Amino acid sequence: MLFNSFTFACFFPLVFILYWLLYKKDLKWQNGLLIVASYFFYASWNWKFLFLLIFSTGLDYTAGIQIEKSSSEKSRNFWFWLSILINLGFLGVFKYYNFFADSLIQLFQSFGVTIHLSTLQVLLPVGISFYTFHGLSYVIDIYKRRISAEHDFVVYSLFVSYFPLLVAGPIERATHLLPQLKKKRVFSYAQGVSGLRQILWGLFKKIVIADTCARYANPIFNQADDYSGSTLFIGALFFTFQIYGDFSGYSDIALGTSRLLGIELLKNFSFPYFSRDIAEFWRRWHISLSSWFKDYLYIPLGGSKGGKWMQVRNTFIIFLVSGFWHGANWTFVFWGFLNAVYFLPLLLTNKNRSNLEIVANNSVFPTLSEFIAMAVTFILTVFAWIFFRAESLPVAFQLIQGIFSSSFFQLPLIRPTYLIVLILFFVSIEWFGRRGNFALEHFLGNRSRILRWSFYLFLLVLLFLFQSEPEIFIYFQF
Repeated sequence: MLFNSFTFACFFPLVFILYWLLYKKDLKWQNGLLIVASYFFYASWNWKFLFLLIFSTGLDYTAGIQIEKSSSEKSRNFWFWLSILINLGFLGVFKYYNFFADSLIQLFQSFGVTIHLSTLQVLLPVGISFYTFHGLSYVIDIYKRRISAEHDFVVYSLFVSYFPLLVAGPIERATHLLPQLKKKRVFSYAQGVSGLRQILWGLFKKIVIADTCARYANPIFNQADDYSGSTLFIGALFFTFQIYGDFSGYSDIALGTSRLLGIELLKNFSFPYFSRDIAEFWRRWHISLSSWFKDYLYIPLGGSKGGKWMQVRNTFIIFLVSGFWHGANWTFVFWGFLNAVYFLPLLLTNKNRSNLEIVANNSVFPTLSEFIAMAVTFILTVFAWIFFRAESLPVAFQLIQGIFSSSFFQLPLIRPTYLIVLILFFVSIEWFGRRGNFALEHFLGNRSRILRWSFYLFLLVLLFLFQSEPEIFIYFQF
């Protein structure tokens, strides 16, 4: 069930009405409804994988309680590693087994040796990387004695399977979401209006920006040999806005939908394309994943406490693992490696914490130096996205070679004026709304009612004009 589908447009209002009708009942009624709705939402993709989700939930719920009540370190370690290994085992089998099998076959073939390994003909369970990380962080926090185990199975199940975040995040923390699921929720008009605004902006990002960019970027990436360097660069630019509009659009819809239910989710994006360096970009892009890796991998590895060598080592590990988390392909690993290389000069010069506030926080426009820094960071990001999007490393390098050929100075074969205007409009709204949690929150916050509703109507007209067959979100494959 896609957020941008007619099915969801029927599903969510029904859930919303029933949810608030149960407001006067016991809290368990509301949570019970959300569990049923979440399992139905997930089963609409493939009902067979619902059993995997339920098993993973039960495993971590049991492990958490056993770790907490165990009187010996041996018992604590047993339940901890049982949960970790089974969760990572499922992730490894479904997501990475075929990758490792194929890579091993190719490695032996390079030495003239032929081996035969069977591969699995199974679909990747949607959202497995996200709900696995929910469970891992919960169990790790209990093991480290940061939190207490949750004894209410309904509450814990909802924490793992809550449908707005189930298939593509944000990756929630038990310390943030569990307390909200255990207290009475009261409908707030202001919170509801904010949620609707964020949903509207998320749908605009997905349907008008991301899906339209995809119609031009996909054929360019799929048939790179047919296009000039200038067209290939245009394709890379379109994909850059496609993936941002697609993923941040999903996050906006998820946060807005949840806000209508009285539950606040973690912010996942903070205007990353206005970053002045790569370190700032990664503080603003997929925030919940970046912070997850920082807390559960980077810091346990020693973080920044050691010397420069340890900091460099840990940084490369984080980026390589992050790339591999995104998919079982060497393109994602190289994408992570390239971002680590981008990050390295900042780390070595101790400038990786230079830009903590949003750019031009106290002025309308950036200074010349800020603009240049943003432009350089954006271009570096565009080239990194080429590896993320390409089907293989040879294709990515071929595409980059084409961009740097003499044909870069030819007029691009694809130059849709209307899409360029839409992107400029989109970037403008994001720029003037950059001080808010999402663009429309700040951009329309103090405007007159007539102006606000005129803008809403304009966005709705664009959604109607650009609506087609619902396109799946990119991050569903991760």
